[in-house]
Amino acid sequence: MLPATLALICGLILLVISARYFVDGSAACARHLGMPPLLVGMVVVGFGTSAPEMAVSILAALQGDPGIALGNAYGSNICNIGLILGLTALIRPIAVQQGALKHELPILLAITGLAAWQARDGSLSRIDGLTLLIVFAILMFVSIRQGLRSRQMPAAPEPGPSGAQPEPIAALSLPRALLYVLAGLLVLVASSRLLVWGAVTIAGHFGVSDLIIGLSIVAVGTSLPELASSLVAASKGEDELALGNILGSNLFNTLAVVGLAAGISPMQTEPAILLRDIPVMAVLTAALFLLGWAPKDRAGRINRLEGALLLAVYVAYTLTLLKSAGAF
Repeated sequence: MLPATLALICGLILLVISARYFVDGSAACARHLGMPPLLVGMVVVGFGTSAPEMAVSILAALQGDPGIALGNAYGSNICNIGLILGLTALIRPIAVQQGALKHELPILLAITGLAAWQARDGSLSRIDGLTLLIVFAILMFVSIRQGLRSRQMPAAPEPGPSGAQPEPIAALSLPRALLYVLAGLLVLVASSRLLVWGAVTIAGHFGVSDLIIGLSIVAVGTSLPELASSLVAASKGEDELALGNILGSNLFNTLAVVGLAAGISPMQTEPAILLRDIPVMAVLTAALFLLGWAPKDRAGRINRLEGALLLAVYVAYTLTLLKSAGAF
C-alpha cells in the first residue's frame, strides 16, 4: 500500500513538472521552425496544459483501465469549473467576456451533450472516439483560421505549476528546446505509468472503483497546471486568460483526450458516468453561462459569492463520490 501511495504522489509531481518542460520545449522548437506565434499559442501551449490528462488517459486505455481514462477526463472538467474557477473567483472576481457566452460555452455544452449521447449505450467504440477527434479537428481549424484572420497576438507563456514563470521560450536554443521535448516526453510517459499503477493499486486495495479514483485523485492531480495558471492569471487581472484556460482545457479533455483513449481501446462505461458525472459537468457549464450573463451595457462577472457556489457544488460532488466509495 505504501509503495502505491508513494507512486501516486511522485507520479503526480513528475507529471506536472514534465508537462511544463515539454510544452516550453515544443513551443521553442515550433518557433525555431518558423511556426506563426498564433499557432504556437493556440496549439502547442494549449496542448501542454492538458498534456497530463492526455498522457494518463491514453496509458490507462492501453492498460485496460477505462475508469481511470474516462474519470480523469470528465473529473478534470468538473474540477476545472467547480474547484479551480470557483477558487479563483473566490480570491478575485472574474470578468466574463460576452463573446465566450456566445461561442465557447454553447459549443462546450453541445459537446457535453455529445458525450452523453455516446455513453447512452454503456460503451465508447472506436467510431465514437473518431467522431470526437473529427469534431476536435474541425473546431481547431475554425479557431486557427479565425485567429489568423483577426491577427491577434498570442497570450503570454503559461506560468509553471508552482506559479513561477518558466524560462522565456525565446531564450531557448534549438538543441536545448529539443532536449526539453525529449526529456519532458520521457518523464511524462514514465510518470503517467507510475500514477496509473499507484491509482489502480490503491483502488484495488480499498475495493474502490477505478472510476472513482480517476474522478477524484487523478483528476485533481492532472488539473494542477490549470489551477496554477488560472490563479496567477486572475491575480494579474488577466481574467480572459483565466476563463479561457478552463474552457479550452474542457474542450480538449472531452474531445481529444476521450477521443484518443476510445480510439486506442474501445471501453465500457459505468452507468454512473451518464447518470452522475456528465450531468454535473453539464450543470456546471450551464452555470457559467448564467453567472456570466449580463445586459448589453454591463460586463459579466463571476463574483466571490458565485465562486463560493461553484466551490460548494464541487465539494458536494466530491462527498458524493466518497459516499459511493463507502468512505462514510
